[in-house]
Amino acid sequence: MMRVLICGPKLAACGIVLSTWGVIMLAMLGIFFTTHSAVLIEDVPVTDEDIHEDKNPPQRIYELYNKVGYNCFIAAGIYVLFAAFSCCQMRLNKQREYLVH
Repeated sequence: MMRVLICGPKLAACGIVLSTWGVIMLAMLGIFFTTHSAVLIEDVPVTDEDIHEDKNPPQRIYELYNKVGYNCFIAAGIYVLFAAFSCCQMRLNKQREYLVH
């Protein structure tokens, strides 16, 4: 396996912090969207057709809530990957410091 050092220790630490915050925030948003929180209705892409032309309006809006919630969970998963990448970079930086000294 080829190990490539792409970023320094400070950037890797920053990536870990930001990724951790992104995972927490997006996971919480995903939970709130999938539980159909009324506070987040402005962030659901509802059109007039979804409200007026649908025979079962709440069901269509709940589907949109779930769709946005799943997108939040996918984004949180991507942040997990970035956190893992940042952790690998931190480890490589520590190994490099150990070898240099």
